[in-house]
Amino acid sequence: MSLLPAFAVDHISAVYIGLLLALLPWCLRPRLISLAPYLNSLPKDRGSSVVDIGLRFLGSLAALALSLALAGIHLPGGQVEKIAQGAHLALVIDRSSSMNESFGHLGSTSDVSKAQAAKLLLRDFAQERDKDQIAVVAFSTTPMPILPLTSKPEAIQAAIKAIDHPGLSHTDIGRALLLSLNMLYTHPDPLTSRAVILVSDGAGVISREVQDQLRNNLLRQPTQLYWLFIRSSGTPSIYERPSDRRRDTPQAMPERHLHLFFESLGIPYHAFEAETPSAVATALAQIDAQEQQTIRYIEDVPRTDLVHYATGLALLCVGLLAIALWLERSFTFALPHED
Repeated sequence: MSLLPAFAVDHISAVYIGLLLALLPWCLRPRLISLAPYLNSLPKDRGSSVVDIGLRFLGSLAALALSLALAGIHLPGGQVEKIAQGAHLALVIDRSSSMNESFGHLGSTSDVSKAQAAKLLLRDFAQERDKDQIAVVAFSTTPMPILPLTSKPEAIQAAIKAIDHPGLSHTDIGRALLLSLNMLYTHPDPLTSRAVILVSDGAGVISREVQDQLRNNLLRQPTQLYWLFIRSSGTPSIYERPSDRRRDTPQAMPERHLHLFFESLGIPYHAFEAETPSAVATALAQIDAQEQQTIRYIEDVPRTDLVHYATGLALLCVGLLAIALWLERSFTFALPHED
């Protein structure tokens, strides 16, 4: 393995020209002002030879450094595989109109809407998990792919920031979950933990066809499922069983039957009921604690521009040569001349 960095240039022809120019100080001998009629008649001086070689080297180095600067020398970027603690997460966020309402519970003193509370808490959640790959899906009447799976913090924060914009009245949870699973499966890595975090204040009836598609997808790629149920005032608990069995239907109690459907999928599943913003924060903290498995991810490495270093080296060499020329002329003209 080479220990030298892999330098690259944008214009290789400039480097070839620089190499030719770097040979000129060793091939040409400039005319010098001297009191001796023939320089070769002077005795050999070791110090002068060292200075002569040094000045020629500075000239070659200046030409080569300047040519590298003009060629656009840089360290190429690329991709680096890293291993950390985290997961591939898909945030599936309800954007129905009911999310714009406040929690409405007697014990809640906050006037913030459910969508605003979810946005603020999810932003903190994503910011703490900077090694995760996160995708964002919003849904109301239809699912909307907001952000594909990425680890870029700016993109993730911008996608979460947009979730409190007004939505429509219906909730198509089934197709939103299918979309999130497809996003997670774009990076098939058996060592990586995958999880879907569903944030919703209600549920809808999932058709039999969509239920079968969800089961088939989860059989191929098992995924952890979290449902953060933001429970509004007057909404029955997902664990509540009605006294009248005739009301125990998906149409009458969609949240309860969605919970039962998730339990029947045969995958790791955990539901949280949150009635206040603090309860939402507690639920996200528990999810954060559980999703700390090993994750393997690819990090993009940008190219490193070295033009300013090459330009600075060329200027330094030219400056030293200018000082040497000034000293030579000053010393020569300071010597006494014989008539």
